[in-house]
Amino acid sequence: MTALEVLSPGPLATLQDLGRPGLAHLGVTESGAADRRSHRLANRLVANPDAAATIEVTLGGFTARVRGGDIVIAVTGAPATPTADGIALGHNGVARVRDGQVLTLHTPHTGLRSYLAVRGGVIVPTVLGSRSYDTLARLGPAPLAAGDLIPVGRPPATVPHVDVAPVAPVRDGPVRLRVVPGPREDWFADPDALVRTEWVASDRSDRVGVRLIGEPLTPRRPERQLPSEGTVRGAIQVPPSGLPVILGPDHPVTGGYPVIGVVVDADTDALAQIRPGQGVLLSWAG
Repeated sequence: MTALEVLSPGPLATLQDLGRPGLAHLGVTESGAADRRSHRLANRLVANPDAAATIEVTLGGFTARVRGGDIVIAVTGAPATPTADGIALGHNGVARVRDGQVLTLHTPHTGLRSYLAVRGGVIVPTVLGSRSYDTLARLGPAPLAAGDLIPVGRPPATVPHVDVAPVAPVRDGPVRLRVVPGPREDWFADPDALVRTEWVASDRSDRVGVRLIGEPLTPRRPERQLPSEGTVRGAIQVPPSGLPVILGPDHPVTGGYPVIGVVVDADTDALAQIRPGQGVLLSWAG
């Protein structure tokens, strides 16, 4: 059996695919890869289906030894400078790692999350149809730990079409996100303050949501109550502190906090690469 033996997971390494769509009515969040574009690209580079699980590595530090045969990999997302026994493999490209070699994803200089795809996919049991780990509900395969063996599946019959994908680098300056207003923007005295403020991502951000630091938003009627509501990735909820939280893939329901707007779906992948301390600029879509 070909497998990856985890030597060090780094700060956080989880298995992620495209999640568990269609189960929100049961209280199950979709979860899945935070940066779906990078996840899909990694799989396509090694000719896996988009839904194959990848390893989502947060801030690098991931090392694993190849066991039982050579593997073909691709690393996308935050540029983690992948190496095999210290030899550079390249980013956003296809590389072969030999049996016994140690694969390392280093700390990226920009971005937050890197995606490691292995040709044939990683084969672990699914939970509710997905191999994704939900960090809030603790649903799915547990975060990777030193000593874990990750089995690699049989390579697909198709072959990769390209060796390297020309992809724009992850930004290290302020990230601009487009926002659709509502459904509760009228709960705030000045909804446009959301797009006038220069926000900064908090170090308390995670897969549940990106917490923003800046001038707090003022509610129109602070005493007003709201029941919890279902919501989506990219929704911007505002708790009593007035500091917005942009919900990520492992988000819960709103907790009774009003949602002032929703980041357009096309921009939620950029949301996944925001580092603590990075600037966030919001604008109304349209």
